[in-house]
Amino acid sequence: MTRFVLGFELIDSPMLLVCAVVAALSACAVLVWPPRRVLRTILIGLGAGIAMYVVSAVLESLDVFQGPLPAGAALWAAGGIAVAAVGVVGICRRPWGRRLVGVLTVLASLSAAALGVNAAYGVTHNLAAILGVQALDPASLPPQSAAEGDPATLFQRWEPPADMPATGTVSALTGSTRIPTGPYAARDASLYLPPAAQVANPPALPLLVFMMGQPGSPDPTALAKALDAFAAKNNGLAPIAIVVDQLTAPDRDPACVDSATFGAVATYVNQLVPQWSEQNLNIVKDHRYWTIGGFSNGGSCALLYGTKYPQTWGQVLDVMGNEFPGSEHVAQTVADAYGGDAAAFQANKPSVIMGAAPAGTYAGHTAIFTWGGLDTTYGPGQLANSQVAQAAGFTVLTHIVEGAGHTGEALDGSLAYAIPALAP
Repeated sequence: MTRFVLGFELIDSPMLLVCAVVAALSACAVLVWPPRRVLRTILIGLGAGIAMYVVSAVLESLDVFQGPLPAGAALWAAGGIAVAAVGVVGICRRPWGRRLVGVLTVLASLSAAALGVNAAYGVTHNLAAILGVQALDPASLPPQSAAEGDPATLFQRWEPPADMPATGTVSALTGSTRIPTGPYAARDASLYLPPAAQVANPPALPLLVFMMGQPGSPDPTALAKALDAFAAKNNGLAPIAIVVDQLTAPDRDPACVDSATFGAVATYVNQLVPQWSEQNLNIVKDHRYWTIGGFSNGGSCALLYGTKYPQTWGQVLDVMGNEFPGSEHVAQTVADAYGGDAAAFQANKPSVIMGAAPAGTYAGHTAIFTWGGLDTTYGPGQLANSQVAQAAGFTVLTHIVEGAGHTGEALDGSLAYAIPALAP
């Protein structure tokens, strides 16, 4: 029951509509329940809503949200508070029936506001992702296949069996299948297995290691949706993907580096995860077919790791990442993640690493950079890093999701472009 509640879909479900309808109907009941004070109650609600909208605008101007609010977020917040204020009026006025309806109005409107704001961002699909916990069933790893073959021609040779599942599976790498974390308190990673990985004699498939944003968790929802869409068009073939935790908690930012404060996150992602993957998954052993990717905070880590460890990662997928890890709070990052060593922080920026790399370091490596057309916070850094990567020898692909900001809409659009672009 707990796993069901934590894993219940919040964005692609009728939950928001249900809460909004209940809030609207109960607010109407508060207004018409005699004795009536309709105009006064409406004015109180409008005043509360306008005040909330102004507060949102002020906080946005102060960059409290680390970028512009998504379209609709402020409206959902203002509307929810307006209707909640009507509910509060109902609670404060007799008879008791109206007071009970007022309580329902407050609960439904605040729920609708929270769900609406979350839907406007479009990234966290369930309560588990919001709380930063794992709610998937434990993974059951399929057997490894002895024959690998040439990965470049797999799509030509592959004949899917009749009993191949139609979609991939997502599960938690926990218990006996948990990836060792060493001196790092990573939350359980998530595993995506495409349809072709679930058959009796599965082919060896490419590996994609992905990281989500901050605040966030190893939630595979968006990535699994994109990989399933790709697999549906390619006879069930898609990468095997692991969504790992580069944060340890939603409110922490280890800035993608090993440190005394946060633990050995870089060692975990670039050594322990690859070692475990080779030992336990039916993946292509040639690292040219391995991709390190991420969204937002995870994208900045992906670029850092892809530039710093090209022998491990053949490709890089940076979806709306920071220009460099810790860009939102430089002083805090230098103090916490680098022990006050500003020079080490500077030297570990991806652009600096790429600029200092010997010629030919990134030959044969593809780097994909994506961002939303309305993302004025992270978009410029993505463009700058793509230009540095091009000069350093990467094969660079860029994609702008027009009309989107730093939201789930841009994440979905980025993955829909990037997965097929990585396939060759």
